[in-house]
Amino acid sequence: MVEHVKVAYAEGRLDKDEMDERLHLAMTARTHADLMPIMTDLYGSRPPFIPPPPPLQRMASPVMPQPLARDSTDRVVASAAHLISLTGLFIVGPLIMLLTAGKTSPYVRKHAVESLNFHLTVLGASILLPITVVGLILVPFVWVAGIVLAIVGGISALSDSEFRYPFTLRLIK
Repeated sequence: MVEHVKVAYAEGRLDKDEMDERLHLAMTARTHADLMPIMTDLYGSRPPFIPPPPPLQRMASPVMPQPLARDSTDRVVASAAHLISLTGLFIVGPLIMLLTAGKTSPYVRKHAVESLNFHLTVLGASILLPITVVGLILVPFVWVAGIVLAIVGGISALSDSEFRYPFTLRLIK
């Protein structure tokens, strides 16, 4: 700041008294806002900030829209991929849905993969949590959360909306 004032004095833009006053203000300034009046008439005010244009997206990675259900059959099958685990087909049910109906419908595949990943995560948590005493207490809560979230996922698939299970390791893509 002091150097800018000295340069302005050397160029003849400031007289001796004005330079002394500006140097005193610069030395006693406590905030950046106190320094702004010292420089604005020397260099003018800053132009308003104009954000740079967004970068161009490459064609190699287009944004993929969410697959929509083609008809009500897709929604029912996608819902079944979530709800079939309630019948006791814990991991096998979503896997069967993925291997059969997932080949023909991207909507069913998306929901079956999400359900399968969630149930694999619940299985892993059910195996690893009992290692500790606190984890042993948490296992029933994990199972109740699994049942509730499977129902929510089934309803979400029926209503043709996107649903992602929380705290899920997405092992299968």
